[in-house]
Amino acid sequence: MKIVVPVNKENKISEHFGQSENFNVFTVSEGNKVSNIKSVAKGHGCGCKSGVSSELSSDGVTVMLAGGIGGGAVKSFMGSGIEVLRGCSGDAGEVVSMYLSGQIEDRGSSCSKHQEHHHHDEHQHGHSCCHN
Repeated sequence: MKIVVPVNKENKISEHFGQSENFNVFTVSEGNKVSNIKSVAKGHGCGCKSGVSSELSSDGVTVMLAGGIGGGAVKSFMGSGIEVLRGCSGDAGEVVSMYLSGQIEDRGSSCSKHQEHHHHDEHQHGHSCCHN
């Protein structure tokens, strides 16, 4: 299994998908242990138009743990077979570990202001995300 997380330069989950520095791709081996972490350049354009969803899907990614993300990007990733869990925040590695232990669920909150300004301040801040 591979999990992608859009991150900022501090390796925290980006509050807004479109403002992430890059993507960390976590490869998970048997026993739900992270065996490899690869940084992938974000590329240009928004998630709904950049083609990154099909590239990540081709690389074997099946799950994205994201903060705020627009509906078009969610649709693009889901159309490429990548499940998107929204509303996450905190250290990327710690959130992946929480997901692997069953503590993460989708908050169902896309970025409602994506079309207006491409930025916002309404995301949850803190160390973790989307607790069951």
